[in-house]
Amino acid sequence: MNVRFFAAAAAATGVEEQLVDVATLAGTEPFTLAELSATLVASFPTSASPHTPPLADILTRCSFLVNEVAARDLSAVLEAGDVVDVLPPFAGG
Repeated sequence: MNVRFFAAAAAATGVEEQLVDVATLAGTEPFTLAELSATLVASFPTSASPHTPPLADILTRCSFLVNEVAARDLSAVLEAGDVVDVLPPFAGG
């Protein structure tokens, strides 16, 4: 699975993309968006930027796209080939 980070999420992680091995993490159980969030928080416990909160704080305000479709249900099951976009709130106009 490819996870793409945008804006503050990219600043907090220090990367724009991260590959996640769903098969290893999920085993025989379904792997959900909530579990992905927990995995990402564990992978990036501190912020890569001194001006950005840690990913754990940012994820509480993020929205997600799974294969370019909005995913609001954290119990949504993810598959190995999915692309998940992590989108913090954007400011501007």
